[in-house]
Amino acid sequence: MRGAEVSALVILDLHNHSIKSDDGRAKVENYCQWISKKGIGVDGFVLTEHRQFDAESDYRPLEDEFGILILKGSEVETDYGHVLVFGVNDEMQTAFDFTRIGLSAELVVREVKRCGGIAVPCHPGRTQVGMLAHVRERGAVDGVEVIETLNGGSRGSENDDAQSLAEEFSYRGIGGSDAHIVSHIGRCSTRFDQDIEDMDGLVEALRTSRYEAVRVSS
Repeated sequence: MRGAEVSALVILDLHNHSIKSDDGRAKVENYCQWISKKGIGVDGFVLTEHRQFDAESDYRPLEDEFGILILKGSEVETDYGHVLVFGVNDEMQTAFDFTRIGLSAELVVREVKRCGGIAVPCHPGRTQVGMLAHVRERGAVDGVEVIETLNGGSRGSENDDAQSLAEEFSYRGIGGSDAHIVSHIGRCSTRFDQDIEDMDGLVEALRTSRYEAVRVSS
């Protein structure tokens, strides 16, 4: 959706990691403080911890203190690269093992949808951990509707390659910072033309085409 005119009601950074992830070095409170201090133009962010769903952490006090939406998803590892999972619930966590490396991407996409969520391959332009090279070798994954076309940690032509993949297969595109340290939050986000108050609302919004990947500046 590059170049689309979208009324900016809500801007969410859909891909980030805290110290709950094995390679994350940022506390969620510090993300909130950074966004507030730097005046970064996001209304909220999603924590997509590696190979897990953090069901126990309660970030509502931070939401109230900083006036920012904090949602939780996951990033799982498949045979087609890494995939963001939004709308995680108990049924989904019994459908496949979030901790397993090399999950079937087709299974993940199918089961996430069956359980009411949405699966989004992330940083697809990267080698090995992105889906582009796998698609070229083995073909597309059935059921994919959305991919991450703008990733704050991607380098060189990786984001351009992701955008080209989206255009080739008519995938919708989202943006996320893929932050692992505090100063990287808010680099890339997704701009929606509708209000989003919780994960259910995010999943429903992602099923539409009423959003675009954007770079956000303070």
